Amino acid sequence: MDSQRLSKARLEEWEALGFGMFVHFGMSTFLGEECPDGQADPMTYAPDGIDADGWARAAKEAGMRYLVLTAKHVAGHCLWPSRHTDYHIGASANKTDVVAAAAEACAKHGLGLGLYYCSWDNHHRFGTVTAGDVGIYKSHATREYRDFQLLQLAELLTTYGPIFEMWIDIPQVLGPEGRRECYDLCASLQPETFVIMNQGCQGSSLLDVDHAWPTDVATRERQLPECARWGQGEDGATIGHSRWYEIGGERFYVPTEVCDCLGYYWFHDERDQPRSVAEVSAMRTVARARGCNLLLNVPPDRSGQIPKEFVNTLVQSASRS
Repeated sequence: MDSQRLSKARLEEWEALGFGMFVHFGMSTFLGEECPDGQADPMTYAPDGIDADGWARAAKEAGMRYLVLTAKHVAGHCLWPSRHTDYHIGASANKTDVVAAAAEACAKHGLGLGLYYCSWDNHHRFGTVTAGDVGIYKSHATREYRDFQLLQLAELLTTYGPIFEMWIDIPQVLGPEGRRECYDLCASLQPETFVIMNQGCQGSSLLDVDHAWPTDVATRERQLPECARWGQGEDGATIGHSRWYEIGGERFYVPTEVCDCLGYYWFHDERDQPRSVAEVSAMRTVARARGCNLLLNVPPDRSGQIPKEFVNTLVQSASRS
């Protein structure tokens, strides 16, 4: 643990929070595509009733302790007025700084603010070979793109107050050196933030060191840690999965976060419906039993509000968990 940035006690504080809200919202909401080509006119993004306070209020009522917003997804469109591109809300039909609105709402309702940033960017290419070109594990970012990402991360981490989680998606494209630069920058600007490199859907592996290291938290998409890996923790207590990893000859304590959807889509889709109250309650119970945090995606619709049926299911599930 001597070489680990955050103490085991600090990481256990993160684990104790248990439950967070993922908010997928942005250009993809209006295009109906999770991974668009990044060429849509910025005016395509046109919400008319962004209700960040409503997002945070629903999260609070459901017992969630933090909220993670997709500040920039695959489309490359930024939900804040970035100084490093013109592809952002300032050039769109609704100029609301959504990151600022989410920060204010989280502070009001006592939630930690997390920001999602995608390293796969179909708009800001800078010569990068993207996952859309050759697949995630053959794609790679250029030095120019990596510098652009560092500038944007610095902008986010120095503008909106304390950031609870900095959630980096598709970190594979950055390579080991790029991930280390990204991690070190985030840690230097906000030493208390949890820097998370998402490893996506990786079968039974709990931590993909080759594609998602360094990270403070291991992630899994739509997959809970298997319950077969039982053992004894350092304090003699039974644990649901190992949180200890040997990496480069050092031992690291790495807790787990599972992200999944309240419905079935990451971004709002008119065809989508929330899961049953019983199923959502069970997801929360099983995640807790297996010793991981659950980051549950609850996407706003094109107005910028979470549909009532999703809010109702989320809140009702709290009383059964």
